Amino acid sequence: MRALEELVAELGAAFLCADLQLTPKTRDDHAAYVASWLKVLKDDTRAIFTAASHAGRAVAFLHAQAKAKGLAA
Repeated sequence: MRALEELVAELGAAFLCADLQLTPKTRDDHAAYVASWLKVLKDDTRAIFTAASHAGRAVAFLHAQAKAKGLAA
């Protein structure tokens, strides 16, 4: 289950980077890190959709918090 949680976090970070027009830096260990998700993705064909849905809700929550604090346009 940890791999799915990490996938949610990484997708959320990617969504936020896109929203904020940031270009993330790649790291040398990303290939090995991403490889840990392959088992989850192979075992559950809907895992990517589940992770993306959770990540999207988390990003929406963060945007709402920023807006409530006057930090968003």
